[in-house]
Amino acid sequence: MYPPEASTAATPTQIHLALANFADEVVGTLARLFAYVGTLVLFAILGLAALNQLPSLRDDEPAEKPGWSIADRSHPAFALSRLDSSEKTASYTVLRHPEGGRRDVMRWTGEADKSVAQLEIYREGGEFDVARPATADLAVQMGLDAVVPLEQAGLIDTKFGPVALFRPTGTAQACLGYLKRSEEPALQISGFSCQGDTLPARRAAVACTLNRLTLLTSGNEPKLAEFFARAELKRRGCDPQGAPDWLLGAANAQLRGAL
Repeated sequence: MYPPEASTAATPTQIHLALANFADEVVGTLARLFAYVGTLVLFAILGLAALNQLPSLRDDEPAEKPGWSIADRSHPAFALSRLDSSEKTASYTVLRHPEGGRRDVMRWTGEADKSVAQLEIYREGGEFDVARPATADLAVQMGLDAVVPLEQAGLIDTKFGPVALFRPTGTAQACLGYLKRSEEPALQISGFSCQGDTLPARRAAVACTLNRLTLLTSGNEPKLAEFFARAELKRRGCDPQGAPDWLLGAANAQLRGAL
């Protein structure tokens, strides 16, 4: 048998060893726990970094914004007075922009549904870009690229005052574009005509078109109604003898629209 002193001395040693083992296990468990939590934090940081990177990539590209759309329920606000009852109605499209802009577009087509004339009345909204040249939109209307330069082809006198004419630079294209801007109301009248055998005939066709443009309804825009009322006082008729163009020529009766 061991002496009592030896048994008494062994008991504290065993307790110390048990406590040391327990402490080691606690430390190991905590270490593994910290490692596990650290791994989760690292994954979380990497995930947030990836999410934050996506918007920065999108910022480098132009943001997609809602643009122009066809307003099927909008009624025509403009028309062209008829020269005679045999004239046919042209296609009429109303486009609206979420920021308030409205485009009323009248278009006439010839063979193979090719556009031979177009008239657009653009009432500007918040989407209007003052830095964008107006001739860029006119070039697009004429079926050209927006970057194609247009040169001025003179002026014509209409009930809206002088209107500038344009044509592609350095080309013999028969189409004539036209553009008239108004600050009050914020309005732009533009379009093109491709018919007429001579430049004077094409100029007369454009002038006749604009002189026959009338307002059907101004909605809640009194300045628009006043603008057309003032213009109507200066209205001129179209002279069939002096304007042998596609609007009045018997040879092109099939192309007549509400011009």
